[in-house]
Amino acid sequence: MPQKSKGADGYKTFTDSLAAGRIGRFYIFHGEERYLLQRSLGELRKRLCPDGLDSFNYKRYEDKGFSAAGLEDAIETMPAFADRTLIEIHDFDVFKNSEKQRFLDAFKSLPDYVCLVLVFSVIPYVPDGRVKINAEILKCAEVIEFALQDQDKLAKWIMRHFADAGKRISAADAEYLAFITGGSMTSLFGEIGKVSAYAKTETVSREDIDAVVTPVLDTVAYKLTDALARRDHRGAMKLLDELLRMREAPHKLIFSISLKMRQLLSARACIESDMGKQALMDMCGIRHEFQARTLMDTARRMTLAGCRSAVLLCAETAFELNSAPEPESRLTELIVRLAFDRNGTGR
Repeated sequence: MPQKSKGADGYKTFTDSLAAGRIGRFYIFHGEERYLLQRSLGELRKRLCPDGLDSFNYKRYEDKGFSAAGLEDAIETMPAFADRTLIEIHDFDVFKNSEKQRFLDAFKSLPDYVCLVLVFSVIPYVPDGRVKINAEILKCAEVIEFALQDQDKLAKWIMRHFADAGKRISAADAEYLAFITGGSMTSLFGEIGKVSAYAKTETVSREDIDAVVTPVLDTVAYKLTDALARRDHRGAMKLLDELLRMREAPHKLIFSISLKMRQLLSARACIESDMGKQALMDMCGIRHEFQARTLMDTARRMTLAGCRSAVLLCAETAFELNSAPEPESRLTELIVRLAFDRNGTGR
């Protein structure tokens, strides 16, 4: 029976097996970290199709028009001048397909010369394991989740890629870069190239990063709440303008701002209870220690009542946005109210 893998441990198990030359017959690839997913596909292709992707032994299918008969035909085709045939099926939700039973029969009888990979890249991977036939399909496969990497691994990866570009970066600035880009290797790979090309010195500075890297929505929202806590009202309005220029829907902006305010309330509650940043990370599902430190530092400049008031103001604005004729103006009004609310961040 294939080994079931999950998260970082599953990815390591897979890469260790691949390095040892042990390649299974049936994999399901999914997860947020597309960089690792694509790299793993590349390794499988390199090992199983050394003559290239136009060879007789590589077959790729997309969701549109794919059928159980197509899979059966691909399986029955023997490899030519090679030991294995690599079959990739991209963004095909077999768990919702009307031919599930026929697919299951094919999965159960895969020959040793086949390596089949179901890739969930665009469509979500949400199999209902309570459905018997779905559970049977999952039993046939080695499921590999390509999850976003933890802080330490990501920082080391960033430092290594800067070194490949002839640059150095401190662990703290590598962590900062991961934070403002959302921590995805896919995004980071391109940003590392931009920063390396821009930096004039061998050591990359935070100023180099801020000059060329566009932060993700959540990062700008963090900076906005921090500016409010520091009573930097001009800076807060500038950051709101930056959020609006991102052309995101107002409802998405208020969600992000509200989330940060709820996290600040949690951080303040941790401070009041003499709990540290690890408790905050566990409570809010925060991945980066840098992010937790920033929240704790900001929360120390606020009161518990102020944090509660800010959360309530955000909730009120979120409700009013449903009928507001000019939602951008309503967001501006929220920032002004947060800045000057007697019980809130402006206190």
